[in-house]
Amino acid sequence: MRIDTKPYGCIDVDERQRIEFPYGILGFEKLNSYVLLDAPQQPFYWLQALDLVEVAFVLINPVIFRPDYTVEVPTEELEEIGIDDPEKMLTFAIVTIPQNPAEMTANLQGPIIINKETRVGRQSISTNPKWEVRHPVLKELAAVRQEPC
Repeated sequence: MRIDTKPYGCIDVDERQRIEFPYGILGFEKLNSYVLLDAPQQPFYWLQALDLVEVAFVLINPVIFRPDYTVEVPTEELEEIGIDDPEKMLTFAIVTIPQNPAEMTANLQGPIIINKETRVGRQSISTNPKWEVRHPVLKELAAVRQEPC
């Protein structure tokens, strides 16, 4: 299918990249259809709204910079999108990139969870107070790289 995107303009995407968010994303509850796109700058992804080209989120797998990250959300929320097995789940954090990219942060308190079989997702709120809205990505990535093997 052909879509208009914020980061790439008009592009062709595979229908399998489409993700439905029945409850939307916090602050964007009325936008339910998105596509998940690879970003040229790994390890990032784009989550592009299909109904409003101006809405696109930069995502990252939080385990990349926080190997201890676990999704701790109410079981009912996982069941709502058909997740009964962790193997069915993709987890992302929304990244905020300020004017100085070295200060980018990721929201680990509000993970984006996707059922990779049905391609249905939701944003949940973590029940673990350890995870905050603004985790410094580059600082924590540097700490991970310095840990002994």
